[in-house]
Amino acid sequence: MKVLLINGSPHEKGCTYTALEEVAGALQANGVETEIFWIGNKPIGGCIGCGACFREKNGCVFGAEDGVNECTAKLKAADGVVIGSPVHYASAGGNICAFLDRVFYSKSSFAGKPGAAVVSCRRGGASAAFDRLNKYFTISSMPIVSSTYWNSVHGNTPEQVKQDLEGLQVMRHLGNNMAWLLKCIEAGKEKGLDVPAPEPRVSTNFIR
Repeated sequence: MKVLLINGSPHEKGCTYTALEEVAGALQANGVETEIFWIGNKPIGGCIGCGACFREKNGCVFGAEDGVNECTAKLKAADGVVIGSPVHYASAGGNICAFLDRVFYSKSSFAGKPGAAVVSCRRGGASAAFDRLNKYFTISSMPIVSSTYWNSVHGNTPEQVKQDLEGLQVMRHLGNNMAWLLKCIEAGKEKGLDVPAPEPRVSTNFIR
């Protein structure tokens, strides 16, 4: 089993990374392989709604330029995902949101893969950013993994985050819960249980 942890911070080894490392440590202690994927610190464009990813089935047409398609392939191969972001203006960072818009729009399906969001902030905005990231999972038939509190750490530097003992404990509980759920899903598959097949999509636009 493997979990992909996506670091959506422009700082490769900053506060968000520190939180993800704590989650990864708990996963590894439970025998789960981990990989942290950093989206980098270059500007990332958002989805332009061209529809080429659906027509050509080759992922985002711009994805080779900024790692979107690489990350999408890693997520498809993984058993679960943890998405981490700093708080910018009381929400998730702009780069990670643009990145995820394209990953989740161009994917075939992530249904059944457990997902969790992790946010880091200096002071406020954590719950709003947390809510923003969780919406990617709830539109994709992905079980959301929880912890003993909302998945956030506080601090302006990695050293300060390491002083947030409750936040780090929340990260460890999250890793343990993710590992437990992955093992439950694996046990279910051994008994012939799989992700429920979706109905054909009905799309309503509310104009009639």
